[in-house]
Amino acid sequence: MNRVVITGYGVVSPIGNDPESFLTSLKEGTNGIGPITKFDAEATGISVAGEVKDFPLEKYFIKKDTKRMDEFSLYGIHAALDAIEMAKLDTKAIDADRFGVMVGSGIGGLPTIQDQVTRMNAKGPKRVSPMFVPMSIVNMVAGNIALRVGARGICTTTVTACASGTHSVGEAFRNIKHGYADVMLAGGSEATICEIGIAGFASLTALTTESDPNKASTPFDKDRSGFVMGEGAGVLLLESLDHALARGANILGEVVGYGANCDAYHMTAPNPDGSGAGKAMKLAMSEAGIAPSEVGYINAHGTSTPANDVSEATAIHYGLGDSYKDTYVSSTKSMTGHLLGAAGGVEAVATLLALQHQFIPPNINVTEQDPEIDLNVVINESKPAELTYAMSNSLGFGGHNAVILMKRWEA
Repeated sequence: MNRVVITGYGVVSPIGNDPESFLTSLKEGTNGIGPITKFDAEATGISVAGEVKDFPLEKYFIKKDTKRMDEFSLYGIHAALDAIEMAKLDTKAIDADRFGVMVGSGIGGLPTIQDQVTRMNAKGPKRVSPMFVPMSIVNMVAGNIALRVGARGICTTTVTACASGTHSVGEAFRNIKHGYADVMLAGGSEATICEIGIAGFASLTALTTESDPNKASTPFDKDRSGFVMGEGAGVLLLESLDHALARGANILGEVVGYGANCDAYHMTAPNPDGSGAGKAMKLAMSEAGIAPSEVGYINAHGTSTPANDVSEATAIHYGLGDSYKDTYVSSTKSMTGHLLGAAGGVEAVATLLALQHQFIPPNINVTEQDPEIDLNVVINESKPAELTYAMSNSLGFGGHNAVILMKRWEA
């Protein structure tokens, strides 16, 4: 079995589009949520979102690319190329047949679908763009990344709603661990802040109607009222330890465990007994060969919905037993909103940074922790901490549970 290490990452998010600004925002507890600017959202009843700001399109793209790719592909490619840049990986010097891409998305090119259906209804089916299908289908984020970097190994897109990014990282980890690949780009990307995206989740009553950005995304707070839609991408560059050492790479961290299962309980609600996600945590710890007491930090799914946060707290109790009392917990969705299929990718980066820099990202916007949630939540300000292992949880509609476990790298 191969050990699997992280040698680079890239991020596009509401709190930063480069490693430095993202890290600073995590440490300072920056709120990336604000009024929706991408369209007039008044009729939806929703007024805030976690939008990507000042996306540096010119770094890797030309204007023509925006006519050939939806934003979720652009975000994913940007994050992947930044990961390669950080890792100082010469993609022409490696075996391209053992270089793969696993980048998930929950919905794919939803703005493109909305625009083209609107065009068809207004102007007729002959006016639908010939780029409609390749711009909107979910797998094209991974396909476009592979095209850009010349990766000819396995190339897939996992679609498990809000667990997509974490499933992608976990499956990429396993591909390297079991010898099917040397290098993998893994994570998630999403861009669904458009009228149909907001309207759809609002109709589910999943989104908060709170208009104050500082009261909108409040995971684990007693007055939480729904999640805030976010967007962006997070991509890790994973390598086998031998491959990384052979090329003299700077190693940032290690992936040591992965747990995945299904609640088989409800279309949109988690099992309230916590057994599904709890067992996924146990699976990740079992693969890593560690005890629950060794998990120092959990980057929680923490969506800020009434049902999720209580159920996840129960799941953490189930997974960690009495050790939950000494494990720090926070949800970085308090800063970014919920990035759906990209959440696991961005939160994997946040978890890695917590290990690298030995701190707990804060769970901001909490006025009073819900008394039903008995967790050691790090509230409003980041906290220094000695961490060896950290976990990232993602729980998706359909009962999909995914957990990855990382270890601090010490040469």
